[in-house]
Amino acid sequence: MTSRTAKLERKTRETEVSVKLDIDGKGRFSVKSDIRFLNHMVETFARYASFDVELSASGDDEHHVVEDVAITLGAAFREALGGIPVERTASATMPMDDALVTVSVDIIDRPFADIDCPDPLYQHFLRSFAMSAGLTLHVLKTRGFDEHHIVEASFKGLGKALRGAVVPREAELSTKDKAKVG
Repeated sequence: MTSRTAKLERKTRETEVSVKLDIDGKGRFSVKSDIRFLNHMVETFARYASFDVELSASGDDEHHVVEDVAITLGAAFREALGGIPVERTASATMPMDDALVTVSVDIIDRPFADIDCPDPLYQHFLRSFAMSAGLTLHVLKTRGFDEHHIVEASFKGLGKALRGAVVPREAELSTKDKAKVG
């Protein structure tokens, strides 16, 4: 099997983001931005997905940096998949103290996101990641009152679910025949 990696850069008037991703990694990471909570969430995601992530990001404000990190990381994920058949779907239920969150993914190239997250900025991160990665993402908070715990359980669950969904398989798992263009 070929290496499932991607290296992308995104430069806009507001931000500069660089991502190197290996979805067959060991959960190693080097994450550098001025937003400590964003760093913590991307590191948590990498660790729980067992993806190797090198990321650097800077920009004019927190919202733009968080959004562009999500977009770039999602695009790198999509590129790293390389078009080989994978398990495609997976779910993970993650407890974290008072929080209990279930995350379900389907790598189907019909992007959709329904995100139950108390922090609008990280709800936006998860939605932007899903749209850029081309996947269906559901995040359901069963319980929890501490926003940090709910958000972190969401990132842990996303990592665990994607780890299960990217497992290679012999053939594409679908109820439909491959689409023919032309």
